[in-house]
Amino acid sequence: MSASILSMPIPQARQSAQADPLAILMMRVANQDQQALAELYGHINRKIFAFALRHVDDRDLAEGIVVETMFEVWKNAARFSGGSSVSTWILGIARHKALDEVRRRARFVPYDESTGMEVADGAMSAHDQLAAEETRQQLDACIKRLPLEQQECIHLVFYQDLSLAEIAQIQGVPENTVKTRLFHARRKLKILLGRNACGLDDLVPH
Repeated sequence: MSASILSMPIPQARQSAQADPLAILMMRVANQDQQALAELYGHINRKIFAFALRHVDDRDLAEGIVVETMFEVWKNAARFSGGSSVSTWILGIARHKALDEVRRRARFVPYDESTGMEVADGAMSAHDQLAAEETRQQLDACIKRLPLEQQECIHLVFYQDLSLAEIAQIQGVPENTVKTRLFHARRKLKILLGRNACGLDDLVPH
């Protein structure tokens, strides 16, 4: 995943909110259906946790943000208008909760993707795994040096696989702003990775 972050294409727009399989669950949650809330939690909790962990770098705090987010969903499900996907709407809530925590701690630390993502290829040799881990650590260190908004964009587009429109809704900015943030983030990563150890040149598209 790390090795392709600078070269993989930006995801295109997803299915409409009307086709969102979670929309029916949201309707049930809006009617105070606790079973629906439990089912919705099962679908979305890992995404919320990974996004929160990107901000706070503390598993207990991230779990707390998941709980707070789902509580807000329970209270405000009736306000979901269907103008976005359910996941996008919920991650917008999670973002506010995470940023509140960041402000309290007055710092931002990078998300370790290995804590929130499964290993894609279990057949890698020990040498390849070590090299991949070193590369991931170097990439994470570079991502940490990006502004907060750019770190969020990188996480949402490449790790959460969201579209530009969805990221714009979560961050509360125009879609062109997201494009600009991604452009500058990838350009800065090219520069930063170029200054690191040999072998990282392959990560940077020419």
